[in-house]
Amino acid sequence: MTLTHLDDKGRARMVDVGGKAHSPRRAVAQGFVACASETLEAVLAGTTPKGAVISTAELAGVMAAKRTADLIPLCHPLLLEKVAVQVTPQADGPGFSVRAEVSLTGATGVEMEALTSVSVACLTLYDMLKAIDRGMVIRDVRLVSKEGGKSGSWGPGA
Repeated sequence: MTLTHLDDKGRARMVDVGGKAHSPRRAVAQGFVACASETLEAVLAGTTPKGAVISTAELAGVMAAKRTADLIPLCHPLLLEKVAVQVTPQADGPGFSVRAEVSLTGATGVEMEALTSVSVACLTLYDMLKAIDRGMVIRDVRLVSKEGGKSGSWGPGA
């Protein structure tokens, strides 16, 4: 097996995608922040010390997707066409489900952007709520599906 991010001398390099065909690419990632039921109630009531928790986490997720190449070595800077982040309170968790969808038309996929988006949105929830709940757990951050490129689709319905 040849590793695409190493040259013939074992040095790290960014993969050359210059010759790859541009095609629609899409990735969806998700994660979860588990918290105490009192924490969830405070968010829903709007009584948390740091303000608009859900909208701030969603915005942080969008911003993170746009900065993925600055955070992940060898990741290509991309002209993203869509980043949609949704934080949904879950009473049965209790906690917050976080979902990010990222898409573009280009030569490389957007899986890392979707995963970075979800990760930073979860971290933002933690940061904004840690004053009232230090026992929160970020879990299950994962790629749910991807579409496009030479490898095609992966995930439910692929």
